[in-house]
Amino acid sequence: MAHYTPPIQSKISQMIDVIVLVALTVGALFVPLWLNMAGAAKSVATPVENPTWEALGQNAAQAAQYEALGYTPESAHDLILARFDYSFTGGALIVMILVIVAYYALMLKFSEAEYREVISEKFGEK
Repeated sequence: MAHYTPPIQSKISQMIDVIVLVALTVGALFVPLWLNMAGAAKSVATPVENPTWEALGQNAAQAAQYEALGYTPESAHDLILARFDYSFTGGALIVMILVIVAYYALMLKFSEAEYREVISEKFGEK
């Protein structure tokens, strides 16, 4: 049986791969933030007039920790009472399912082609 030697990738090709992967990683992490699609809640559902630690539902230990971080009841108001919006639409769910299924099908197709190529290099054509 012949010893398999994989194809050699050039240095410039490796650099292009690294640059593309870094760009995709940065894009995946920061584009949702830039488009205001991720991050903390933007508003408080029920604001409290003249907030105190007790009105915000904080006990003495929690209040002490907030104060140690430099917060006052007024400055911690939005931080404590902000809630995430977990709502989504049916259309968004369907689009996400289609994207995942298409990605899976694409990966299967590419993997099959690469698998057949490796088998033919190692064992020859039948």
